[in-house]
Amino acid sequence: MTDDTRAELKGKVLPLKDLVAYQEGTIASRMIINKQAGNITIFAFDEGEGLSEHTAPFDAVLTVLEGKAEITIGGTPFRLEEGETIIMPANIPHAVSAIARFKMMLTMIRE
Repeated sequence: MTDDTRAELKGKVLPLKDLVAYQEGTIASRMIINKQAGNITIFAFDEGEGLSEHTAPFDAVLTVLEGKAEITIGGTPFRLEEGETIIMPANIPHAVSAIARFKMMLTMIRE
C-alpha cells in the first residue's frame, strides 16, 4: 500500500484509537504514514498477545493509546498505560506484551 492510498486520512482530525479495531486472539494494525524517512502505524493487541524480542535498525517511539502493556528494552520491563510513551533505541532488543487489550501508535524514524 502506498502513501497515496492513505489520502482519506490527510487533512482530518484522526481519532487514533478508532483507526484499528481489536481482533480476538491476534494483533491488528493500520499504517497511517509510510515515507522513506519513517512510518507511523496504529496497532491493536488482544490481551495476552505480543511481539517477541527483536531489534530494529532505527529508533522507535511507542505511545499507548488505550489499555496496558509491558515493553521490555534490553531485558528491563516497563509497564505503560494510556498516554504514556517510551523510546525504543535502535539495535537494542525489545519486546511488546499486552497486559490487557491495548492500542498503540508506533513511530519509526529512519536515518
